[in-house]
Amino acid sequence: MKKMVRKLVESALMIAVATVLSLLKIDLPFGGGVTIVSMLPLILISHRYGWKWGVLTAFVYSLIQLILGLDNVAYAENFLMGVGIVLLDYVIAYTVIGLSGVFGKKFWSVVVGVAVTFTLRFLCHLVTGAWLPMTNPWIYSFLYNGWYMLLELIITEVVVCIIYWPLKKYFTGSDLGAAK
Repeated sequence: MKKMVRKLVESALMIAVATVLSLLKIDLPFGGGVTIVSMLPLILISHRYGWKWGVLTAFVYSLIQLILGLDNVAYAENFLMGVGIVLLDYVIAYTVIGLSGVFGKKFWSVVVGVAVTFTLRFLCHLVTGAWLPMTNPWIYSFLYNGWYMLLELIITEVVVCIIYWPLKKYFTGSDLGAAK
């Protein structure tokens, strides 16, 4: 029982921290914005408690992001496009971050997990951006989304490399024995 309460409280706190970090955004000149490691709390949970719990935590976070960004759905030209924006720009795009734990708990597993899940998130944004009615929508979407997602990936990877060793017990969940 204590272990589940701890898991729920930690996840709720990490969702809250991720949400606050997502609001601290540096807007880029060509569109999009970079947050300072707003996905890292979700990555921590995924590696600490496993990818299934990580996906659930990231899904809850995605719903919060959807509520905060609901005005973006107004860009949809029809119902199907609106559903696509909701699913690919929010629900799926943020939920895939929870898959980071699939790769394991070791240092390089976390680094690979971040790279793969950020790439999946980028692909989700790429597809919705390509729905825009313009000349060369795929190129526009690639440049627009690639610009900020690459910066987000680099910043997150650097921070993971810095904090992994001091927080290794947290990443691996090896400090959970005390919670029994």
